[in-house]
Amino acid sequence: MIKLNKPDLTKFPPRSLRVRLGGYAHLPRLIDKARAHLRGKAGDYHYNCPLDEHFFEFTGINHKKALAAIKAAKSDTEVLAWVEKNTKRQPSEIAAWSHWVEQHGPGGKDGHEWISGRIKALAPKRTDLRSFSELLDLDDYVSYGGKG
Repeated sequence: MIKLNKPDLTKFPPRSLRVRLGGYAHLPRLIDKARAHLRGKAGDYHYNCPLDEHFFEFTGINHKKALAAIKAAKSDTEVLAWVEKNTKRQPSEIAAWSHWVEQHGPGGKDGHEWISGRIKALAPKRTDLRSFSELLDLDDYVSYGGKG
């Protein structure tokens, strides 16, 4: 059974980047990674990875302070309340940023080659994937026994 308050990312992936909390894409995934990191159960996942850094840059929140807040919080709702208290972003900005995060893909030749190589390694017959969020979902699925 998956326990969201005590995720074990050695057994289950974090929530999808597309799952939203308070309108923020990626926030539930970031919370899962932070909670697992705090418990020594992060597996191959990293708290404050480049995607997490995008969230922190957008919100203006310090990753160390966020980690402390996540550690102290008893629920996702408490984490969201802390995030809302510590950022000045408006709902329209959050919606636009979340849409960008969900649709963001490689920007140039090197990025296209990299994502193409990852897709070929995970699911060689897939030709429909374009964004990093789609790649992350596929990677999570395949990493835990799914067939690409």
